[in-house]
Amino acid sequence: MNPEIHHEPSEISYDEQFYPARPRPLKPSVRRAARVDAQSGDPVPDNPKYVEWLINQSILHDAKLIAEQLSGKGSMWQNPYADPNPRAAVERGSVWFTAYPISIITAPGASFLSSLGDESLWQAFSEIGVTAVHTGPVKQAGGIDGWRATPSVDGHFDRISMQIDSAFGTEEEFRKLCVVAAAYDGIVIDDIVPGHTGKGADFRLAEMAHADYPGIYHMVEIEQQDWHLLPRVPEGRDAVNIDADTEAQLARAGYIIGQLQRVIFYELGVKETNWSVTPAVMGVDGVERRWVYLHYFKAGQPSINWLDPSFAGMRLVIGDACHSIADLGAGALRLDANGFLGVERRTEGLPGWSEGHPLSEAANHLIASIVRKMGGFTFQELNLTIDDIKAMGTTGADLSYDFINRPAYHHALVMGNTEFLRLTMNLARDHGVDAASLVHALQNHDELTFELVHFATLHKDDEFDYGGESVTGSDLGDRIRKDLCERLTGRWAPYNRTFTTNGIACTTASVITAALGIRDLDRMDAADIDTVKQAHLLLAMFNALQPGVFALSGWDLCGLLPVPSEDVADLLAEGDTRWINRGAHDLMGVNPDAERSESGIPRGHSLYGSLPVQLQDPTSFARRLARIIDVRNRFGIATAVQLDVPTVSHKGLLVMVHELADASLEVTVLNFTSEEIAATVQSQFLPAGSPAVNLFTDEQIGAVDELHSFPITLAPYEGVPVVVRPESA
Repeated sequence: MNPEIHHEPSEISYDEQFYPARPRPLKPSVRRAARVDAQSGDPVPDNPKYVEWLINQSILHDAKLIAEQLSGKGSMWQNPYADPNPRAAVERGSVWFTAYPISIITAPGASFLSSLGDESLWQAFSEIGVTAVHTGPVKQAGGIDGWRATPSVDGHFDRISMQIDSAFGTEEEFRKLCVVAAAYDGIVIDDIVPGHTGKGADFRLAEMAHADYPGIYHMVEIEQQDWHLLPRVPEGRDAVNIDADTEAQLARAGYIIGQLQRVIFYELGVKETNWSVTPAVMGVDGVERRWVYLHYFKAGQPSINWLDPSFAGMRLVIGDACHSIADLGAGALRLDANGFLGVERRTEGLPGWSEGHPLSEAANHLIASIVRKMGGFTFQELNLTIDDIKAMGTTGADLSYDFINRPAYHHALVMGNTEFLRLTMNLARDHGVDAASLVHALQNHDELTFELVHFATLHKDDEFDYGGESVTGSDLGDRIRKDLCERLTGRWAPYNRTFTTNGIACTTASVITAALGIRDLDRMDAADIDTVKQAHLLLAMFNALQPGVFALSGWDLCGLLPVPSEDVADLLAEGDTRWINRGAHDLMGVNPDAERSESGIPRGHSLYGSLPVQLQDPTSFARRLARIIDVRNRFGIATAVQLDVPTVSHKGLLVMVHELADASLEVTVLNFTSEEIAATVQSQFLPAGSPAVNLFTDEQIGAVDELHSFPITLAPYEGVPVVVRPESA
């Protein structure tokens, strides 16, 4: 070869870069049919152009196109899929940044997705230790009224399309984000919602009784002779919630299942049951119908029917999952509202079976299997009993959100007492829930939940040892909720608000300020902020220094306080107080003059500042967090085995004992109080004679004695990871 001739590297396509080992057939796309002009007649069922437009807009239609491109391909048989593999999922991405698109402040003119795929952000993530990004809901959501799109009623969790919402960016920007993440050995996690859709084209076609679209939903046609049982739908509304009496009458008439186990988001006069009724809707066949439909959540989120003979709902959800993994390039999916996929009528007088139903387990197995078949993994936000989390995780999602211990660690902080937290952690292990299968998180977009479903439902009559006495699960749940409400809301913490009967709208920082007794957030000084930061890092250590995924948000990284209620009064009007904990934040300091995000969310007050500023300061929250994550990574804590959460010598102490891959032990010791604790750490798993070394300082702090214990002193809100290496290790 002539040494004077130099060859430039050839340009490669996105597919060649992102799918180097994937067969060509596994690169499908949703082929968008030409859009029908919005002026092509009236939006009525007897206008073929309107019906055609709705079909082309529908998720079910796109699911069919995706299936046609994947079916019969050998590439669909190259990955194991039957069994969840939590540790493999954790290894692919063990520290997650959970984004909320409408709360991210971007550079002027930049979209959310382009900002999330920016190299400088990923460089910052790399320095901190973040290896995965959960985008949050970025697909089109809300509804359709005639030709007109209507806004989301639940923060874009009421999906109506596979297409990216232009408010957040484009499909190409999503794909570029996946490429940038891969360059930093990271992955992107997308969302699907197997429990419901919004009132988009699929629902409108279902109302018009077109083809198998009614089979997507739990919706029942009420015979005209029984319309007198139904409430009138006011002019301008497309549905109205039915009351308990109507629910009972329709159940007795054999139309619906009737009362379910609980009414999520119950609000008098707004949502008194899980059922709503439509006005008379003209069908494509010229017949008027009134429908009663199920919605576990808001009226704009009709529930999907997983056992209709058409299997239309199943085809819609599976197609949506295939699109995210095979077309957009996501490496994993969050399954939202996946615990409510089966409902069944029970004997007279009992509520319908709607939680922990075997159909939910079967449906989740199908969804998780198709994702694993394509090389991805799934996680679920399943706020049910520990029994349900165990059952659903046996064949379904690879990982589960840690709703078991999330309210408990907040309780430990506000009470300075870890007894309830130790109880929940030991219950989880006793039920066979591996800590490594859980996503241990700080703040997300929702409220601080205190439903404590495990204690309030299946185990409400069980006896638990707590506070030196035996209490029922129901009474224990009531006691914990009372503690949290009294300490985190009301006159001593007016900046936090309860959210219906589900929990408390707050940020991690405002949980801490309430626990510290800070009533006026505007009067915090530097010392107060330092204490908040220390307690915030303690909570990060609880979540990060144990097996499983560690997840945190921009609200955590920036140390955001709640948005004043008056600044989001319009959003709070219907009772959804969670908007106070969703303040807009500028992670990279790219738009310091912006008072709101592009979506109109007001900027929240940040205690810690942007990431570039923090990463220049060795004492900042982000830099100290990076140190915690570094220890987590170097010692393989994320995939360790949790052996013990032992009794403690001080009520404010928490100890977790983990077996590492090299057979040595890591012991996470945390002080949940504002006082110094001189403690003794004891566990039957600690081998006598072994040195105990502080992993932050690499200094030996003692040795394990014959009682399998070692001494340690912790400053207020301090946490220390300790390694104990037996001589044989």
